[in-house]
Amino acid sequence: MKFVKPVLFAAPVMLAAAVPAFADGAPPKTKVSLEQCEKTVLDKYPGKVVKVELKKEKGVPTFEFDVQGADKTWDIECSGKTGAITEVEEEVANADAPAFKAKVKVSLEAAQKTALTKYPGEIVETEYEIEPDGAASYEFDIKTKSGKEIKVEVDATSGKIVEASEEVWQRGTE
Repeated sequence: MKFVKPVLFAAPVMLAAAVPAFADGAPPKTKVSLEQCEKTVLDKYPGKVVKVELKKEKGVPTFEFDVQGADKTWDIECSGKTGAITEVEEEVANADAPAFKAKVKVSLEAAQKTALTKYPGEIVETEYEIEPDGAASYEFDIKTKSGKEIKVEVDATSGKIVEASEEVWQRGTE
C-alpha cells in the first residue's frame, strides 16, 4: 500500500505539468516579469492589453501582448529574459485590409494547409499581420493532438513558415 500513495500523488502533479496553464493563474516565472514587460510595452505603445501570451521562441520565454491602440492593434513581443521589445507587428482585421491585400499571394486555405501539414491539429485562432518590414503574414494558433498550442506564422507572399513557437500560458481570449 505504501507504493500506491506516491503513484497517486505523482499522477496529478505530472498531469498538471503537461497541460499549459491557459487563462488561469500567473504565468510561469521568467527573469523579467509579466508586469515589467507590460510596462515597457505600454510606455512605448499606449493602449489596452486585450490578450497576453507567454511562448517559448527558440527556447527564450517571450511575452506577446495584443494591444488595442487609438487607431491600430499591435502584437508586441517582449523578452522574458531581457525585458526588451523584440518585435512589433500590426494586426489587421482581415485579409481584405489594404496593407495585407497588397502583399498576399497565398490564400488563407493554402497557408492553413502548410501550417497543419507541419503541425497537425486544429486551428483555434487566425490573425492577419503586417510585419516590421511591411510583409504580410497569417498567424495560426494550432491546438495539437498532444494538447499543446503552437503559434505558427506563414508568410502570405511566399507561403513558407517563418516562425513557430509553443504557447505555454495565456490571459485573455483567442
